[in-house]
Amino acid sequence: MAGALFLAYTLLSLRIHERLLSHSFDLGIFVQVVRSYAEGRLPVSEIKGPDFPVLGDHFSPVLAVLAPLYVLWPSVKLLLVAQAALIAAGVLPLALWARRALGSAAAAVIGTCYGLSWGIASGVAYDFHEWAFAVPLLAFSLVALGEGRLRAAAYWALPLLLVKEDMGLTVAAIGLLIAWRGGPGNRRLGLLTAAAGPAAAVLAVLVLGGFHPEGLFGYIASHNPGAGADGGSGSGPAGLLHDVTLGLITPQEKVTTLILLLAPTLFVALRSPLLLIALPSVLWRLASDYPAHWGTGYHYALPLMPIVFAAFVDGLHRRGTRGRSLYRHLAGSAAVTLLLLPHFPLWQLVDPATWRTDPRLPVARSVLARIPDGATVQASNNLGPHLADRTSVSVYGWGASRPNPEWIAVDTRIVPNHRWPLTVEQEQVALAVSGIKGYRTIAEENGFVLLQRGGPQDSTPPPSGPRP
Repeated sequence: MAGALFLAYTLLSLRIHERLLSHSFDLGIFVQVVRSYAEGRLPVSEIKGPDFPVLGDHFSPVLAVLAPLYVLWPSVKLLLVAQAALIAAGVLPLALWARRALGSAAAAVIGTCYGLSWGIASGVAYDFHEWAFAVPLLAFSLVALGEGRLRAAAYWALPLLLVKEDMGLTVAAIGLLIAWRGGPGNRRLGLLTAAAGPAAAVLAVLVLGGFHPEGLFGYIASHNPGAGADGGSGSGPAGLLHDVTLGLITPQEKVTTLILLLAPTLFVALRSPLLLIALPSVLWRLASDYPAHWGTGYHYALPLMPIVFAAFVDGLHRRGTRGRSLYRHLAGSAAVTLLLLPHFPLWQLVDPATWRTDPRLPVARSVLARIPDGATVQASNNLGPHLADRTSVSVYGWGASRPNPEWIAVDTRIVPNHRWPLTVEQEQVALAVSGIKGYRTIAEENGFVLLQRGGPQDSTPPPSGPRP
């Protein structure tokens, strides 16, 4: 099962990338981070800004684990394959626990429903994210907690502190459950784990503030992207009160997300205290003023799926569900999963359009191959990930990008939902201005435009391209 899921996730993410549907934010950024570690230096991302220290953005030292692999295979594809492996690995503890507690049929159904769940599908399809490391850690920790192996639950949870600064509250929730369920010895372990979580989170934020170019306040401001956006409640005490009360269920999109989180478990997960571990992530998402946090897209539900399905197993086990009752619950879970499947990205694997080769793709590879390794480049949002593993690339048209790069690569026919930060009209003006600034057209074919600063018209630089 894990092998089949790994293959499915790998095929989907690689195919999305090959079709020019991945993003500079975030895949390009993470490639630059891992590449920095592989070169023996602190992580820097040109996409975030010239020499931007990524430790001033998020505390995710776990990404250094990929550096030795990147040395062996210096390609953006390494990150996508690694993410597929990490997420698929999460099915192992969950399915094995389901088999021990409920039988082989439950293991097969629950493992499959977890692997095909909408939160996993959305995370796999949207680039690469550090939360992929959290998935197996959470799965192993919650299974150990559900089976009463409290010391193992704490040991699996503590590495979450290296995944991202917001995991501190999740670790705190795990620690409190350990303290609640354990005897005197384990109660002390649980309280120490619960204290370590927030302490590590506060320390991480202080460290991040030290690395951020604008200090701690710059870090805090940069992580409030939705302030003043439509749907936000505004600032001040009244806005905060709204966010943590009525704002948790309005607009309706938030309620829909909550229902979809629990629907694959037929709401049985509500019977398990393990579901409380999801509260920190759910609450900060719903209280956020950033609309992308509220819905079912992107990667935000990725760390919630192992929690929800562990709570499902625990809930069924606590009820003593057996025989026909168990089979009805399994059938219901499978039905909900299958009903949701066509609406989320894993369905692309059976869509013929996914496997058709767009005639523009070979053109894109040919155009990008003209850019030599190590060059400074500004590229369209969808082209950046294809250059991040061998050039110093930033986003074309974004104000924070490094000015006056040696090369500019633009996809003028970019998919509309990838067109950022320039509109079509703004892009046309920017390309015209580039000519005035001394850039010359090296290639222009099928919507792809390649410019070189001070280069001869229609010249062909020595061949150098992406590594295989």
